[in-house]
Amino acid sequence: MNKELSRAVRGDMLFRYEINGENRVGLTLLPLAAEPLLKEKDALPEPLIQLYVRGDNLPAAFSSGRTMAGSGSVERLVFRGQETGEERIVTRFEDPGRGLRLRHVLAFPEGCRAAEIWTEAENAGDAPFTLEMLSSGTFGGLTPFDAGEAPDSMEITVALSSWSAEGRFVTESVENAGLEPSWARHGVRVKKIGVAGSMPVNGYFPFLAVHDRLRDVSWAAALEASSSWQMELRRKDCGLSLSGGLADYDSGHWARTLSPGETFRTPSLYLTTTAGDAEKASQRLLDLQERNRPKTLSLPPVMYNEYCTTWGVPSHENLKAITEKLRGRGFEYLVIDAGWYKSEKYDWSVTGGDWVPAEKLLFPEGFRKTADMIRDAGMIPGLWFESETCGPKADLHEKEEWFLTRNGSIVDTGGRRFLDMRKPEVQAYLDEKVIGQLKKYGFGYIKNDYNDDVGIGADDPDSLGEGLRQSIEGSKAFFRRLRREIPGLVMENCSSGGHRLEPSLMALFDMASFSDAHECVSIPIIAANLHRLILPIQSQIWAVLHGSDSLRRLHYSMVNTFLGAMCLSGDIYAMNKEQWALVDRDIAFYRKVRHLIARGDSRVVQKGLTSWSDPKGYQWVIRENESEALVTLHTFGGDLPKAVSIPTGEGEILDAVTSEGNAAAIAGGNLTAEIKANFEAAAFYIRKKPR
Repeated sequence: MNKELSRAVRGDMLFRYEINGENRVGLTLLPLAAEPLLKEKDALPEPLIQLYVRGDNLPAAFSSGRTMAGSGSVERLVFRGQETGEERIVTRFEDPGRGLRLRHVLAFPEGCRAAEIWTEAENAGDAPFTLEMLSSGTFGGLTPFDAGEAPDSMEITVALSSWSAEGRFVTESVENAGLEPSWARHGVRVKKIGVAGSMPVNGYFPFLAVHDRLRDVSWAAALEASSSWQMELRRKDCGLSLSGGLADYDSGHWARTLSPGETFRTPSLYLTTTAGDAEKASQRLLDLQERNRPKTLSLPPVMYNEYCTTWGVPSHENLKAITEKLRGRGFEYLVIDAGWYKSEKYDWSVTGGDWVPAEKLLFPEGFRKTADMIRDAGMIPGLWFESETCGPKADLHEKEEWFLTRNGSIVDTGGRRFLDMRKPEVQAYLDEKVIGQLKKYGFGYIKNDYNDDVGIGADDPDSLGEGLRQSIEGSKAFFRRLRREIPGLVMENCSSGGHRLEPSLMALFDMASFSDAHECVSIPIIAANLHRLILPIQSQIWAVLHGSDSLRRLHYSMVNTFLGAMCLSGDIYAMNKEQWALVDRDIAFYRKVRHLIARGDSRVVQKGLTSWSDPKGYQWVIRENESEALVTLHTFGGDLPKAVSIPTGEGEILDAVTSEGNAAAIAGGNLTAEIKANFEAAAFYIRKKPR
């Protein structure tokens, strides 16, 4: 029989610890207002901590190979007590036979609509042991409003991600996900997602949500996951549980040997619950990203990156022309992208790693002259690096002992090698080449790119997965040092666009490239979906402009950037006065509303949309706080209505920018906006009527 061990109410959430017998402790959470709907169940509490210690019994019930949860290591744990406080609850377990002590921490960050959990493992014994799996945390009871298995009511949502197609939400029923329990309550059901490699958002985002459609209650979790990770839903009886953490030995070849006296802390798992759907829950998880992000920027900037203008051949002359076009238009940053280090013999794409400015070829008056020119025009100069990798024609390529290896061979993905960030000599090299040159030339912005994937791991005495984890931790240490060494530096996280959009790296950078979809019509779709996964103030969205663009197309591109931080690029030399007037107008509108981009909640509605490469239908995004709202509307291909009705609540339109003077008005709590064409955009700034 399950008994309540303790409970905590934080904001509108109830956290309940249950215990069965002497040792089996589990955590459930639900909206406080939903507590009267709880039903007693015959399901055991899902253990707070899942782990596997090498040599113990593997999980049974046909689950070995599918999951490492439910192993004999869990059964060995003895509950040793719990300390409760306002800021955190610590639950202690021990495996006395080997001196393994575990602390499960549930923390309540002030002002956040989400909580944070992690696990600490200590070897207090006199002999080493090896962990092959250790969850950050687990919570269960995800069918709390039904005495049985809650058929035809539960659905799960994951966020798919691939190059130039980040953040597609996919929802399916628990039954279709294979999570319906068997007739005999035997045979573990598992839905597992994750990524093995150094691009942690290459396949999935570390995000999972469960929604009870009948009661309209959701649970959601996001994981700090800078290297290989996993999240899984498990079920054996009528209960359903969610856990996450580092990818285990089965999934990511991770193992870690703890010597006597050593402690290992997992990454954090963020969790929340709310009335409403997965999207509403996702906004609550972002509170923790807001708490953790650097506060260098209070508002998303207006900036320019020259990559889609010079295409890898930036020079003093073309940057001078760009600077003059941007002068006086309110741009805050001008970033010099890849190619500034091009050698006389080889192209920029194969020489990254040496980081020697091509002064003879591209900057004959010296690199400092170009940076100073940008500052003199009122903008902060930025510079692109791919700090952690090396191209095949760089001199650095010959330092073979500096690179990650797997099974004794250098990890080489078609010419790109990966620096072993565990090595002090590598860190010292980057201090000189990256930090030193940013200081020397006066750059106040860095775009740190990362353009391929190590894969499952790198050589390490413990495991390939641990080798990868340690190297990425070395990268993060370098990023922290970069910020300390250059106070006020603005840092951009790029990984072929969006392959590193996970919470722990977003906590180190001011912004991230949202995607490499620089000129695609799918840009607003990707940018809107990312409102569920990263903060819009940190989501840098490109608008690549051309003199050949129609005014409608220019405006479509500009409104894309209203979904995050504005970054322009493109063929701006060829734009005429009318085109520039439209761009200047849209920048002025952006400045009026960017405080809403910085702080608020988002709602995304997409109608008729399936394909992203050939999109049809339309979408709107409402970004709002208690008193104001920013509404963006994009149309795509196919048949469209003559107008759309967007539920904004009562209010007045303070300002609007449209393609062709589209009529719009608010009545009856809805914004009705006229649609005139495919692939057009509009944006509305609304003052909401007080309730």
